[in-house]
Amino acid sequence: MAEGETESPGPKKRGPYISSVTSRSVNLMIRGVVLFFIGVFLALVLNLLQIQRNVTLFPPDVIASIFSSAWWVPPCCGTASAVIGLLYPCIDRHLGEPHKFKREWSSVMRCVAVFVGINHASAKVDFDNNIQLSLTLAALSIGLWWTFDRSRSGFGLGVGIAFLATVVTQLLVYNGVYQYTSPDFLYVRSWLPCIFFAGGITMGNIGRQLAMILKMQLTKFRICLHSHKESLEGQTGTESHDIKLEIP
Repeated sequence: MAEGETESPGPKKRGPYISSVTSRSVNLMIRGVVLFFIGVFLALVLNLLQIQRNVTLFPPDVIASIFSSAWWVPPCCGTASAVIGLLYPCIDRHLGEPHKFKREWSSVMRCVAVFVGINHASAKVDFDNNIQLSLTLAALSIGLWWTFDRSRSGFGLGVGIAFLATVVTQLLVYNGVYQYTSPDFLYVRSWLPCIFFAGGITMGNIGRQLAMILKMQLTKFRICLHSHKESLEGQTGTESHDIKLEIP
């Protein structure tokens, strides 16, 4: 290299550990795994309530767990929970409308408790007819959205999730995978879309909270790395300057 020429500084590469910690794909994977296991747990608990009250009936040969649930129910619900929980913050970012209403874990836990209560009411509260029960659960589900979400994207996604999940459930019951006692909405119960709507809002809130927490932690991590890097560069520059002064 000729004298006087300086090497142009190229983009500095980060170490493999730093790159893996701060990459978006790892962030998505961590959130997806957490959401999957939350969905599996809620599916086991809530499905147990439905089966104990004989709301849903599975063939005897598919019951294969201590929670008296078909083996495919928890992983399917876990996968759906992961997709929903990742979709909500993604839609918020795409629309440029970050969700900031009641962004703390205490609010998320209350939302989960209300969702479990709505599901519990669908199985154990007796009404004169299914229409009264469906209207009551619809009001409770919309109240859950208004109390813990209040976003247009959240409401729209909740309605879409309720519609899609109800169609899939209709197909499953139609093909004899399982059945509902006293169906009044084709092959299922009329209040089922309300449960799906409330579940979508709940998993969306969990997904948004996880996204916000991980983003904050990654931001703090990057700031600490930057500060540490600047301190190291400052120490290196001081040592070089001292050495130059000692040379005659």
